[in-house]
Amino acid sequence: MALHASVGLSGEDRQKAAFTMPAKATNLNKHGAIVQLNRDLPLGCVVVVKNQRGAQVSARVVSQLSGGAGHRTYGIEFVEKDEQAVSFWGISFPTA
Repeated sequence: MALHASVGLSGEDRQKAAFTMPAKATNLNKHGAIVQLNRDLPLGCVVVVKNQRGAQVSARVVSQLSGGAGHRTYGIEFVEKDEQAVSFWGISFPTA
Protein backbone atom coordinates (compact mmCIF):
# COMPACT_ATOMS: atom_id res chain seq x y z
CA MET A 1 0.00 0.00 0.00
CA ALA A 2 1.18 3.51 -0.65
CA LEU A 3 0.95 4.34 3.05
CA HIS A 4 3.88 5.52 5.12
CA ALA A 5 4.79 5.54 8.80
CA SER A 6 7.54 6.82 11.03
CA VAL A 7 9.33 3.96 12.77
CA GLY A 8 12.37 3.35 14.91
CA LEU A 9 14.98 0.99 13.53
CA SER A 10 17.83 -0.67 15.40
CA GLY A 11 20.47 -3.20 14.51
CA GLU A 12 24.03 -3.32 13.18
CA ASP A 13 25.19 -1.62 10.00
CA ARG A 14 27.69 -2.96 7.46
CA GLN A 15 30.60 -1.82 9.67
CA LYS A 16 29.13 -3.79 12.63
CA ALA A 17 28.29 -0.53 14.43
CA ALA A 18 25.13 -0.72 16.53
CA PHE A 19 22.49 1.92 15.78
CA THR A 20 19.04 3.01 16.91
CA MET A 21 17.46 5.73 14.82
CA PRO A 22 14.23 7.02 13.27
CA ALA A 23 13.37 5.83 9.77
CA LYS A 24 10.57 6.28 7.27
CA ALA A 25 8.59 3.21 6.22
CA THR A 26 6.68 3.29 2.92
CA ASN A 27 4.81 0.78 0.79
CA LEU A 28 3.53 -0.95 3.92
CA ASN A 29 2.28 -4.50 3.48
CA LYS A 30 1.42 -7.39 5.76
CA HIS A 31 4.87 -8.94 5.22
CA GLY A 32 7.05 -5.83 5.70
CA ALA A 33 7.77 -2.49 4.03
CA ILE A 34 10.30 -0.28 2.33
CA VAL A 35 12.43 1.71 4.79
CA GLN A 36 14.56 4.79 4.24
CA LEU A 37 17.45 5.66 6.54
CA ASN A 38 21.01 6.94 6.46
CA ARG A 39 22.84 3.70 7.30
CA ASP A 40 24.57 1.18 5.04
CA LEU A 41 22.95 -2.17 5.86
CA PRO A 42 24.08 -5.57 4.59
CA LEU A 43 21.54 -7.75 2.81
CA GLY A 44 20.26 -10.51 5.07
CA CYS A 45 20.84 -8.66 8.33
CA VAL A 46 18.05 -8.59 10.90
CA VAL A 47 16.85 -5.28 12.34
CA VAL A 48 14.24 -4.45 14.96
CA VAL A 49 11.41 -2.19 13.81
CA LYS A 50 9.40 -0.25 16.41
CA ASN A 51 6.12 1.42 15.51
CA GLN A 52 4.45 4.52 17.02
CA ARG A 53 2.44 2.33 19.44
CA GLY A 54 5.62 0.80 20.87
CA ALA A 55 5.23 -2.63 19.25
CA GLN A 56 8.44 -4.22 17.96
CA VAL A 57 9.09 -6.87 15.31
CA SER A 58 12.22 -8.34 13.79
CA ALA A 59 12.69 -7.89 10.05
CA ARG A 60 15.27 -9.08 7.54
CA VAL A 61 16.78 -6.74 4.93
CA VAL A 62 15.93 -8.48 1.65
CA SER A 63 16.89 -5.84 -0.93
CA GLN A 64 18.57 -2.48 -1.40
CA LEU A 65 16.48 -0.37 -3.74
CA SER A 66 18.59 2.79 -3.84
CA GLY A 67 21.46 4.48 -2.09
CA GLY A 68 23.42 7.68 -2.10
CA ALA A 69 23.41 11.22 -0.73
CA GLY A 70 23.19 9.85 2.80
CA HIS A 71 19.85 8.09 2.32
CA ARG A 72 19.42 4.43 1.47
CA THR A 73 16.22 2.54 0.73
CA TYR A 74 15.76 -1.12 1.67
CA GLY A 75 13.05 -3.72 1.38
CA ILE A 76 12.42 -5.48 4.70
CA GLU A 77 10.41 -8.60 5.45
CA PHE A 78 9.10 -9.55 8.89
CA VAL A 79 10.96 -12.57 10.27
CA GLU A 80 7.99 -13.94 12.23
CA LYS A 81 4.53 -14.40 10.77
CA ASP A 82 2.75 -14.26 14.15
CA GLU A 83 -0.15 -12.05 15.24
CA GLN A 84 2.19 -9.26 16.35
CA ALA A 85 3.66 -9.05 12.83
CA VAL A 86 0.24 -9.28 11.17
CA SER A 87 -1.13 -6.39 13.25
CA PHE A 88 2.11 -4.38 13.37
CA TRP A 89 0.99 -1.58 11.06
CA GLY A 90 -2.43 -1.27 12.75
CA ILE A 91 -4.34 -1.68 9.48
CA SER A 92 -6.14 -4.53 7.74
CA PHE A 93 -4.79 -5.61 4.38
CA PRO A 94 -7.03 -7.10 1.68
CA THR A 95 -6.70 -10.82 1.11
CA ALA A 96 -5.66 -12.13 -2.28
